[in-house]
Amino acid sequence: MYESFYGLNARPFGKSPDPAFLFHSPAHAEALARIVTAAEDRDLAVLTGVVGAGKTTLTRALVDRLADAFGERARVVLLVNPRLSPNELLGVFADRLGIEGGRKTKTKLLDALLGRLFEIHQSGGLTLLVVDEAHLIPSRGVFEELRLLLNLTLDDSALLGLLLVGQDELRTRLAKKDLRSFAQRIGVAFHLEALGSADVGAYIEHRLAVAGRAEPLFSADAVELVHEASGGVPRRINVLCQAALLVGYGLEARRINKAIVDDVWRDLRTHLGVAFEGVG
Repeated sequence: MYESFYGLNARPFGKSPDPAFLFHSPAHAEALARIVTAAEDRDLAVLTGVVGAGKTTLTRALVDRLADAFGERARVVLLVNPRLSPNELLGVFADRLGIEGGRKTKTKLLDALLGRLFEIHQSGGLTLLVVDEAHLIPSRGVFEELRLLLNLTLDDSALLGLLLVGQDELRTRLAKKDLRSFAQRIGVAFHLEALGSADVGAYIEHRLAVAGRAEPLFSADAVELVHEASGGVPRRINVLCQAALLVGYGLEARRINKAIVDDVWRDLRTHLGVAFEGVG
């Protein structure tokens, strides 16, 4: 639609967490470096952040990094719905690693998992379990099951890495006394905040460049208003900028100015008030 009008070969502000568009702000770059290192060390890592901060995009970038380093020997199991019982969690993990749970007892299933993890380790590979939306984990029992999975080791060699990704509530839960034994296993923890005003402009330019446009498209005052309206949250920035491009295209505006962003912002507050609550 608007892509050719603005000299783009892709939509720069899409909703899908495409790692090709990952903006390496200082915080995002540090977060990625930490979770990559934790995965390679088969450690327990926790990545938290405000809603829409780019956590899922970072996990996709992590998967790409591991694929580059280990190829097909990287076995990443992504669990996007953690609302499971401890036994369901164990069964899903085993199934994703190609182990048929069937009527196996828990002890036999754990033995089978240990064997599979050892096979992957012996082949020079890596196994990582990523639990997205980890703040939705329903019970202490699931955390305990995850902790026990980390005990599947060979001598002094860890066989499994674990990454929990979630909203700020996850940090609150992990600070509670009943999860102390789990929290003590955490080797890496990082919290993503919203982008600052300077980073918002760089973020917009980066995504436009990845989509094929080298020239500036948003005026300086438009970028300032995007920062104010979004609170620096990448997901909100994407919503605003996507809508601004559509409006600009309809107006045949060659640049996105402050008036266009203001019009979009007022419209979004009218129709998506909850999503932009407390912003601006």
